[in-house]
Amino acid sequence: MSLVDELYKEVILDHYRHPRNRGTLADATLVVQGSNPLCGDEIELGLRLAGDRIEAVAFTGRGCSISQASASMMTEVIKGRTLAEAAAILETFKGVMLRNEPAERLEDLGDLEALQGVKRFPVRIKCAILAWNTLQEALTLVRERLDQG
Repeated sequence: MSLVDELYKEVILDHYRHPRNRGTLADATLVVQGSNPLCGDEIELGLRLAGDRIEAVAFTGRGCSISQASASMMTEVIKGRTLAEAAAILETFKGVMLRNEPAERLEDLGDLEALQGVKRFPVRIKCAILAWNTLQEALTLVRERLDQG
């Protein structure tokens, strides 16, 4: 295993063992659940919005280290961002993971770069994107609410 692979593995394990933003938001603007029924991974994502900004974010769930670490990393990078910024980060992450866009696009997004190694194991990609699919559903719900307005 290369030094970079070892570093990435440690970052993922750190987020799994010491997840950031784990818990529930009692005053969440919305709560969305996501699951991967084939492997049993589950995520519940809560967002508290202040206008168009994600003021607070939290998640609960269970599953493999990759799904839980990815949720932890995602919450860190979207907290405090606008909805548009969160949507752009989501597209960047999914582009790298699903469409083979350059991994360098993740360099400015904190620990997310560590998940690029998951691409070598295609069956695990669904684990890494579960939280992101849940975020995408949340952003869609927010847009629908704003459109109904």
